[in-house]
Amino acid sequence: MISAKLLDQRSVIVTGAGQGLGQAIAEVFAGHGARVAVADLNAVAAASVAARIEDRGGTAMCVEADVRDPASAEHLVRACQDAYGSVDVLVNNASVIKPSTLRKMTVEVWDEVLDVHLKGSWLMMREASKAMRGQGSGTIVNISSIVAKTGGIAQGHYAAAKAAIVGLTKTAAKEWAPFGVRVNTVQPGLFGTPGARAMAEGAWQARIQDTPLGRAGEPHELANAVLFLACDMSSFVTGAVLEVTGGRDM
Repeated sequence: MISAKLLDQRSVIVTGAGQGLGQAIAEVFAGHGARVAVADLNAVAAASVAARIEDRGGTAMCVEADVRDPASAEHLVRACQDAYGSVDVLVNNASVIKPSTLRKMTVEVWDEVLDVHLKGSWLMMREASKAMRGQGSGTIVNISSIVAKTGGIAQGHYAAAKAAIVGLTKTAAKEWAPFGVRVNTVQPGLFGTPGARAMAEGAWQARIQDTPLGRAGEPHELANAVLFLACDMSSFVTGAVLEVTGGRDM
């Protein structure tokens, strides 16, 4: 039987949870009974989100973490285990966006975007999988992007990293299925986060017009899709890529 609280007493790590989609995921998960490790490079932001969850009656802790650093990834997983006794769910959401055309892009910018999205996801998956394999269960949800499918002007590094996450997801899903660990990917489209709303009004409206549902998504709508892949409702789903775009670029 599936609990009304879909993640009741599950121990969850959400990276990049200090704002935007990561914050929404952490808050929705906490509302479904999860014990959440709110991880972010910005410790102040992470602490604020954790406090917000606690104020609402949930269970949360904040962990300052740089997913690009192997020692930091290891520390984050250990902190979750020490506090909650297990690592049941990992959501790889940490992100950085530094628009640049391919011709003008510097090596430093390329490396930073690839390191956060791709290397960071791999490092966190590697560390979390050690705990999950030992438990005989666990779920990982990687946040890709619809740009992985379509490409995007001044987003070559971001698109490349997000596309690679799909391949990483499918490989991990095959390698870790015998140990009871499921791995899936979500590809968001346009969502009403502060970062997205900072784009030029013309660009925002153009994306709205390209979305069959005629609007941007709300962060909690993305969080609900991630929740589905994280909980037992998707118990026979692994290696999947779920587009959450309002129909855009289908």
